[in-house]
Amino acid sequence: MSEQGETGEPITILLVEDDAPTCWRLQDALIKAGYEVRSAGALGEARVALGEATPRVLLTDLRLPDGHGVELIRETRQRFPDTEIMVISALGDEESVISAITVGATGYLLKDAFPTDIATTVRDLVAGHSPISASIARFIVRRTQGAAQNSAEPAPGPALNTARLTPREIDILWGIAKGFSYAEIASHLGLSRQTVPGHIKNIYRKLEVHTRGEAVFEAVQQGLIKL
Repeated sequence: MSEQGETGEPITILLVEDDAPTCWRLQDALIKAGYEVRSAGALGEARVALGEATPRVLLTDLRLPDGHGVELIRETRQRFPDTEIMVISALGDEESVISAITVGATGYLLKDAFPTDIATTVRDLVAGHSPISASIARFIVRRTQGAAQNSAEPAPGPALNTARLTPREIDILWGIAKGFSYAEIASHLGLSRQTVPGHIKNIYRKLEVHTRGEAVFEAVQQGLIKL
């Protein structure tokens, strides 16, 4: 039985991983769970695969033999905005994490902190959650808090967008940050499931972002929400 998305079509995954044993292990687990999986071992192979068919989910390593996964994330986000993107990498440094999130990654898992059930993690990603390794989440919070403490005399810059978000949009933004699905946000706030995407579209427009990860990062940076 195949894993199906909201449209009823099978959930397709492009897995980009150059380490063969890791690729085989992930691919085997995802196929057994019912996903349709294609794999690529390099940036060039991934670009060819994207040109052949648009995946619902892109799972990618960052350190690839012929380039950096951030390039692939940026290109995928620009060409296929509906594709969910999750990083699976051994790289947990500041530059790697921030780069991946700001160009469009929705989730970020460290290889040494793989969940026991990668299939469930992908299902959560498609359902609207943003899986992030605990150490990465703590790192983002510490970075944000450090930036706030060092900004006693902030340099002049563009005005923040905080005043432009409505209280309802702030509530929904908080739900996104907590990893709730659209249905869960609607249930918590007493909204219909259909109204949530419209609010989220407005949030993206006002914050000038394109993904949930970017929205959460921007909201934390601006002090709209606290994780």
